[in-house]
Amino acid sequence: MKLKIQSHVLREAINKLLTVVDKKNSRPILTNCLIKAANKKLEIVATDLEVSAKIILDAQIEGEGSFCINSKNIADILRELPNEDLLISVDNNSLLNLSCKNINYSLLVISPEEFPQLSFQNQSTEFRLKTKQISQIINKTSHAISTDETRLYLNGIFLQLTDSKLRAVAIDGHRLALLDTNEFIGENKFLVDGVIIPRKGISELKKIADTYPEEDVAISLDDSFMFVNARNEYYLSVRLIAREYPKYQTVIPAKTTNKFLIDRNAILNAVKRIKILSNEKTNGVKLNIQPNELIISTNHPALGQASEKLSIDYNGKPTEIGFNAKYLIESLSVLNETDVIFEFNNELSPVVIKAEDLPEFLGIIMPLKL
Repeated sequence: MKLKIQSHVLREAINKLLTVVDKKNSRPILTNCLIKAANKKLEIVATDLEVSAKIILDAQIEGEGSFCINSKNIADILRELPNEDLLISVDNNSLLNLSCKNINYSLLVISPEEFPQLSFQNQSTEFRLKTKQISQIINKTSHAISTDETRLYLNGIFLQLTDSKLRAVAIDGHRLALLDTNEFIGENKFLVDGVIIPRKGISELKKIADTYPEEDVAISLDDSFMFVNARNEYYLSVRLIAREYPKYQTVIPAKTTNKFLIDRNAILNAVKRIKILSNEKTNGVKLNIQPNELIISTNHPALGQASEKLSIDYNGKPTEIGFNAKYLIESLSVLNETDVIFEFNNELSPVVIKAEDLPEFLGIIMPLKL
């Protein structure tokens, strides 16, 4: 088998797959990627059995063949090669000969028979999403994904079809992020009950969205997997989290009695400044809400105290609410540079954060007792 391809083209493809490769070395074969050459196409596959990715490239090919090669090793080599034609051949002695200009490598390869058989499509349940919709879902909600490994069902984004809208929810017990995608076309029985896409699958999905910023992608589901096909050249298979998602609706207040309006940049930058003197463990800051005035403050027993006064649109009763500044910053950072609305009932109830120009988004932060 012989093939010719530009080194930077192969480098970019391998680099995209590196994050999929099994880091735990649970099975040695999973540290390799599978490379197949046939019909003027080069197919590269990586998997950790939870998330799998496949990229198809155009190449000049003589003789079909396939082999497995250590993913990190080939990536390290490609990183150092000039952007020139790359000649690859595999002989009968399980050696891959790689040459680029006057640079030559002979690399050991492994039989492809050991590599797991993978599926990347279930066309019977296919629907389409724009990559900008995927990016929007991930950018607005992923900050609220839980990192607590003991609550596996919170380690991802929950997708569900609700009133002809695709709803994305992430929750970690301290905050919630919810986004409705209205321009959704397609029916899917698995989306009616909802599916949980794990964190690693989300990051690989974002990579596809970033690679094709103005495209539609085909998405299909079965009981265990989500399959993504971008332009018939970049495929993804993600094992869904097989748990029931909690009733997130119970966290959302049915109604709120108080609200104030404030410039998003003003409060975001103020919280960042005040956080510097907050307690390292709790990141606690206080929001003292007065008619037309907001005072953000914190007190560190070993470092000192800080406060900042801001103007707000508010005519309710004075209320003081404690927050984890990190959660507040992350929730505000996903919103556009416009006015934001804080809705609440009292100092202990969930606080709802909305944006005037993003009615399909809802953020919730639980108060912190300080």
